[in-house]
Amino acid sequence: MKRNVPTKTEIVSYLQDNRNWGRWKDRPGAGTLNLITEKKRLEATAFVRSGKAFSLGRPLPVEPSADNPRPSDFYIKRLEWIDHGGAALDYFTVFQHGFSVTHLDALCHMWDKHGMWEGKDPDEEIAFDGSRFAGIEAMRDGIFTRGVLLDIPKHRGTKYVDLDSPVHGWELEDAAESQGVELTSGDALLVYSGREQYERANGGHYGGLLDENTGYPGLHASCLPFMFDNDISVLLWDMEDLAPNEYGIPWTVHGAIHAYGLAMVDAVVLTQLAAECAKQDRYDFMLTVNPLIIEGGTGSPVNPVAIM
Repeated sequence: MKRNVPTKTEIVSYLQDNRNWGRWKDRPGAGTLNLITEKKRLEATAFVRSGKAFSLGRPLPVEPSADNPRPSDFYIKRLEWIDHGGAALDYFTVFQHGFSVTHLDALCHMWDKHGMWEGKDPDEEIAFDGSRFAGIEAMRDGIFTRGVLLDIPKHRGTKYVDLDSPVHGWELEDAAESQGVELTSGDALLVYSGREQYERANGGHYGGLLDENTGYPGLHASCLPFMFDNDISVLLWDMEDLAPNEYGIPWTVHGAIHAYGLAMVDAVVLTQLAAECAKQDRYDFMLTVNPLIIEGGTGSPVNPVAIM
C-alpha cells in the first residue's frame, strides 16, 4: 500500500473511480451489508470461544454539555393500576448523529456534489418525513459477522491517536499484520484509537458534530483504499474522520457511505474490548449490531455487542 500522504487528486479518485454503484441490484439500500452472506454468518459463530460479551455502545446522553448540545429527552410516567398495582412507561427522543450516541448510519445519510449512494439526487430523495431511498430500514436484517479489531495505540506504543498523528491506511495494514489477523470479505472492521484516553487528556469534542472548523483526531482519508480493497461490510470506530481534512473535501472516510455503500457505526466504545483482545492476544470475534426499523431514517441508535 502507498506509504506517503496522498494528494487531493488521489483522494478524489478513491471516492469516484472505486464506487460500488450498481454492485448490489437486489438490495442496494443495504450496501456493503450484502457482503454478509448466510455462509459468512455461520462462519462468524466459530469465533466465539470464551463466550465473553462486550457492549460497545454509549448510554443515551440525557444531560446537555459542551460536547453534547442536543441531549436525548427522557422521562418516566407512572401508571397506577388495580389493587395497588402499577407500571412505569417511558418516552425518549434522540438526535443521533455526532459523537454522543452510538448509531448506525444509513446510506442516505451523506452525499457530495456527485450525489448520494447509487448516484441518487438528495433533492429528490430526502424529505422532511424521511428518505425515499436507502433509509435505515434497508438494514433491518442487522449485522452478524466476524469482527476484527485493530488497536492503533497498542501498535504505536502510545495511549491514543493525537491530532497531529492521524491513522493512515498503511498503518491499518501494518497493525493487522502485527496482530496476526487477515481480513476477509464481509468482515466488520473495528478501529480503536483511544478516544476515552484522548478526551481525558485533551477534553471532549465540542459542538457534537464534525464541521470544517472542527479540530479532532481520527482516520485520515488514506484509509479509504483499505476499506474498499478488503471488502469491509461495516466500519465501527471510536474516533471518526480526521478533522479538518487538508483537501477541502466535504467527507473523506465518511465519503465511503456514498461511494462504497459502506455501513458505519459511529461513537462506539472500544476500551474494554481492546483490553480483552490484548489479554487474549486475539483480535477477531463475533459481532452483532441490530438497528431499529425506522422507515426513511438516516440511521438508528444501536448497541453493538462483540462476543469473544
